[in-house]
Amino acid sequence: MDAEQIAAGRARWQERYEKSRVRNADFTTLSGETVEPVYGPPEGVDYPGFERIGWPGEFPYTRGLYPTGYRGRTWTIRQFAGFGNAQQTNERYHLLLNSGTGGLSVAFDMPTLMGRDSDDPKSLGEVGHCGVAIDSAADMETLFKGIPLGDITTSMTISGPAVPVFCMYLVAAERQGVDIHGLDGTLQTDIFKEYIAQKEWLFPPQPHLRLIGDLMEYCAAEIPKYKPLSVSGYHIREAGATAAQELAYTLADGFGYVELGLSRGMDVNVFAPGLSFFFDAHVDFFEEIAKFRAARRIWARWLRDVYGATSEKALWLKFHTQTAGVSLTAQQPYNNVVRTAVEALAAVLGGTNSLHTNALDETLALPTDSSAEIAMRTQAVLMEEMGLTNVADPLGGSWYVEALTDQVEAEAERIFAKIQEIGGDGTITTGLLKGIEDGYFMAEIAESAFVYQKALESGDKRIVGVNCHTETISHELEILRVSHEVEVEQKRLLAERKAGRDHARVEAALAGLVAVARTDGNMVPPMLEACRAEATLGEICDVLRAEWGEYREPARF
Repeated sequence: MDAEQIAAGRARWQERYEKSRVRNADFTTLSGETVEPVYGPPEGVDYPGFERIGWPGEFPYTRGLYPTGYRGRTWTIRQFAGFGNAQQTNERYHLLLNSGTGGLSVAFDMPTLMGRDSDDPKSLGEVGHCGVAIDSAADMETLFKGIPLGDITTSMTISGPAVPVFCMYLVAAERQGVDIHGLDGTLQTDIFKEYIAQKEWLFPPQPHLRLIGDLMEYCAAEIPKYKPLSVSGYHIREAGATAAQELAYTLADGFGYVELGLSRGMDVNVFAPGLSFFFDAHVDFFEEIAKFRAARRIWARWLRDVYGATSEKALWLKFHTQTAGVSLTAQQPYNNVVRTAVEALAAVLGGTNSLHTNALDETLALPTDSSAEIAMRTQAVLMEEMGLTNVADPLGGSWYVEALTDQVEAEAERIFAKIQEIGGDGTITTGLLKGIEDGYFMAEIAESAFVYQKALESGDKRIVGVNCHTETISHELEILRVSHEVEVEQKRLLAERKAGRDHARVEAALAGLVAVARTDGNMVPPMLEACRAEATLGEICDVLRAEWGEYREPARF
C-alpha cells in the first residue's frame, strides 16, 4: 500500500474516532507522557501489504472492531462459575458482582450438560460437582435471585440441551417481571464442537441443527440483543488442537451456522451479528495474539466475499476468551497465577471483548472464594495498572506478530479447503458433518496432542514444576469440595417440586412439544410453555430422545 492510501486510511480512522464515545480516563503512561490512540506507519512512507493490517474499526478488522479500541469500552470481566445447587451458586454470583465482575458466566454440572435430571440414575455422584445443578425453571429462578436479568449480561456454557435451558432462563426473567424482549446475553449452543471435541451431545446432528435454527429465528425476531450462538474453539483447543486448528475448526463451525441461517431464508445481515465466538488463550504469548487478529480478518472476509454480508456488524467477529485450563498444573499450583496472567495479557492484546481468568486451583477442583478473587483481580490489574487500554492494537506492525498472523491465517485457509474437499459439494456444512462421521477432526486433534506429549516427554517442550524446576517448598492447597448432601437435597427439592405441579399441564405441554417436533414449526414456543409448567430438563430431553433417538459415536480403531 502506498503512502497516499495509508494517509487516506488514517484520515478515515480519525474521523470515526472523533465521532465515537471515549471513556473519561487517563490515557498517559505511568510517567505522565501522552500517548496516541493508535499508531501506524510514519507519514509519507509506503508499507507493502498494509491493507491486511489496516486501522482499528475498519475492514479487515485485524486491529480491532472499534476505532477507539479499549478507550471506548474496556473488555467485560467475566467469571465462569457454578457449583453445588442454585442457592450456593447464587451466593458466589453476588460475591463476584460485588467484586467487580461485569457479566456472569454459568457453569453447569454434568447431568445438566447431558440433559438429565438430578434424580436420574445416570446422574448419581455427579450432581453439583463440575457446575450448578439445574432441573427446572424454579432452579434457574433461584440461581438469579436478587440479580436483575434485565440489567446484566449472562453467558451460559451449554450446548446439547441449550434450548430448554435457555427457555428456563426466559421463564426466570418473566418471573422477575423482566421484559424478555430486551434481554442481553449469550448461549453457547454450539453442537458442532461437541461432535468434534467435547462429546456432550444428546441427539444425532440433524435434530440438534434443527433446534439451533429454531433458536436463531426466535432470537432474531423476539430478543434481538441476545446472542443465541457462541461458537466455541475453547474446548477444541483444550482437547489438544494446535492454535491454527482451533482457529480453523471454530471458524468453520461458525460458517456452518451461517449456512444454516441462510438455508432458513434468514438475512445474513440480521442473524450474523448474533453469532459470537469463544477462544482459548494458551501459553504461547505471541501465537495467541496472532490467532485472535487472524480470526477477525478471516471472518470479515468470508462473511463479505462468500456469504454476501454487507452490514458492518455482520462482518464483526466478537469473542470471549478464557485462559487455558489445560495449561494449569497440579504441581506447584501457585505458578498458575503467572500462567493465567500472561494468557490474559495475550487475550487483551489480541482485542478480546470479554475475558475469564482461571483460578490457580482449577486443575484440582472448583475454585475457592479466595482463588476466584485472585483470578478476577488479575484482570483488574491488567485493566487498571498496565496502560493496556490506552492504545488500540499496540503490537500492530510488529514484524513478528504480523508474520505470525499471516502464518496462522494461511494454515487456517488450508484447513478450510480440506473441509470443503471432504464434503465434496463446496459447502462447509457438508464437510463438517462428513468429517464428524469419518472421524477426521478427532484424528487430527489426537495427532496434535500426541506430538505435543512426545515433546514434553523428551524435554523439548518444558512445563515448570512438571519436567523442569521441580523442586518446591510450596504446600498443598485447601480445595473446594462439594458435599454429597448437595445431591441428596437437590433430589429432595426436585421430588417436592414434581409433586406440587399441575401434572395435566405438564403432560399437555410435553405432548405439545412432541407434536411440533413432528412438523417444521419452531420449537422454542412450545418448549417455553413446558418450562413455564415446571417440566424438568430431563423430561423435556427424554421426550425428544424418544422422538429423535440418541447419538452414538461410531467406534474407530
